[in-house]
Amino acid sequence: MDGQPGLGAAGRAVVVTGGASGIGQAIAEAFRANGDRVVVLDRAAGSGTIQVDVAGETSVHEAFGSAREQLGGIDILVNSAGLLTESPLEEMSLSTWNETLAVDLTGVFLCCREVVGHMRRQRWGRIINISSQLAIKGGTGLSHYSAAKAGVIGLTKSLALELAPHNVLVNSIAPGPVATPLVDGISESWKAAKRAELPLGRFGTPAEVAPTAVLLASDPGGNLYVGQTLGPNSGDVMP
Repeated sequence: MDGQPGLGAAGRAVVVTGGASGIGQAIAEAFRANGDRVVVLDRAAGSGTIQVDVAGETSVHEAFGSAREQLGGIDILVNSAGLLTESPLEEMSLSTWNETLAVDLTGVFLCCREVVGHMRRQRWGRIINISSQLAIKGGTGLSHYSAAKAGVIGLTKSLALELAPHNVLVNSIAPGPVATPLVDGISESWKAAKRAELPLGRFGTPAEVAPTAVLLASDPGGNLYVGQTLGPNSGDVMP
């Protein structure tokens, strides 16, 4: 089998963007519990965190350079950094639209671009992009977020086709509503209506999403997932 780093072994080098809180933090903790070496990139400065603006090309390049220095390479990338605001499209400013697309979609592109060459050369890598179930079904007042997350799924599929022949697997996770700081700014009326739609009747927790990322990066468990979107979403979307 192709590949060398991490195939079933502990100590793989993992980078998680947006890993200081919410789903990203839970994913970083899950990989650490698996014995992997994890570097967190986040816009919030903190102990053990490399600060980054994922929408900024220079900031991303410098942050990934620091991550590579710490880890000696990057085997697994999880793109979890995100921005979520609420606005009807008719009232939405261009700056709000652009900011959401910059963080939630362009940021994924910039971070992927930093690792694909190394992963392709070493003939092993895993990229996991965090999308949303709203990429599939849309959401009232969330057209900018839904559009960006739909773009993440399209990017994931295209990059998966490019890299699968090199044993680099790219997939996405499209969680349903999850109780995280990211959704704190969404109105209570929206959250109540969404909760009532869910067959499970409740939002998920970050710890319930994180194992999906570990699965996609595992051997042999993740070895056949190519360009897929997995949906831990409380039943909100049933493809």
